[in-house]
Amino acid sequence: MVQAARQAGTADRRAVFELFPRRLPAGRRYGVVAGVGRALDALEAFRFDPAAIASLEGVVDPDMLAWLASYRFSGDMWGYAEGEAYFPYSPLLVVEGTFAEAVLLETVLLSIYNHDSAIASAASRMTLAAGARPCIEMGSRRTHEQAAVAAARAAYVAGFDATSNLAARATYGVPSAGTAAHSFTLLHDDEADAFRAQVQTLGVGTTLLVDTYDVREAVRLAIEVAGTGLGAVRLDSGDLAETAREVREQLDALGATGTRIVVTSDLDEHAIAALAAAPVDAYGVGTQLVTGSGHPTCGFVYKLVAREGEDGEMVSVAKASKDKASIGGRKYALRRRSPGGTAQAEVIGIGEPPEDDGDDRPLLVPLVRDGEVVGRTTLDEARTRHRSSLAELPRTITMMSAGEAVIPTVHLD
Repeated sequence: MVQAARQAGTADRRAVFELFPRRLPAGRRYGVVAGVGRALDALEAFRFDPAAIASLEGVVDPDMLAWLASYRFSGDMWGYAEGEAYFPYSPLLVVEGTFAEAVLLETVLLSIYNHDSAIASAASRMTLAAGARPCIEMGSRRTHEQAAVAAARAAYVAGFDATSNLAARATYGVPSAGTAAHSFTLLHDDEADAFRAQVQTLGVGTTLLVDTYDVREAVRLAIEVAGTGLGAVRLDSGDLAETAREVREQLDALGATGTRIVVTSDLDEHAIAALAAAPVDAYGVGTQLVTGSGHPTCGFVYKLVAREGEDGEMVSVAKASKDKASIGGRKYALRRRSPGGTAQAEVIGIGEPPEDDGDDRPLLVPLVRDGEVVGRTTLDEARTRHRSSLAELPRTITMMSAGEAVIPTVHLD
């Protein structure tokens, strides 16, 4: 496309691209934006090095290869901040630059936003269902090795407390936590030896896995080895609610009233909600989290919505394709709120910002100016933003049943 546009003399036309969702995943009431920081990192590193240029020989012409070798994005970007809630047609990212510069970013931006936002959206529902109980991300074995690191980061943005992925700790500073596997118990001649080895190495605050053989006997041995100050036990199979109740009674009877119960085993937001009344202290979540709990992508698209005309003025453009129509024009967004601070609508202005009635909150923040990143934030700031964004939404977001978006999206011409 860029080579053809360069030959046609249109590649350097000013253009506005928009990354947005046409809809929420089926049944979801809101989504969560994640991957913004990773996208900004990717933009800074987006270069065609000699190896990449060599691989494109024969794909594009020599003039195009020379252009790619000097590629640098020099435009501007605005977007929803990381951790923010989103709704259908929210303009999550607005990219302004030449057509050639901006169109090359489509795949890298969509791949990061679609993946990370899918994980964060699932994680947000899980942490809502968990309430004050912490959630630990444990999904590395159920996804691509690089996606696992990104998933841990996205889950942390949306409220997870820690990850078992040490690369996420090293790369992004996500707190890490984990427990021993069944293989560690099976390695030893008996369960007591396994517990003893773990406690001697990691201290009594460790978490012992107690369902390799007989749960009741394992709990007895765990307290015998570690004492009543044992940090936690983990349950990974069976009827988690009933087993947790039995284990809690046994721990209390043994005097280990402060020993926590951690549960794992293919949990999703619905399973976590079902355990709300059980004496569970923390959840370890893997497969369902890193696959978006049934929605591994958000369906975001990246479309041209305005471009420079022959007279130098910007012209709105839009697709009219059946079921895939887009809305032309540069967008501006705010969250309309009641005087009490409850979100009422996602209001999208076309061509100019919507009027703030005094209670509303603008949603687009500057991310890139003249090719330089200006909107990078920390993960802790993203976590705080996620909490405050959800706090202003109607309480129906806590419902795990399928439903429509909790607030409507309104476009203003």
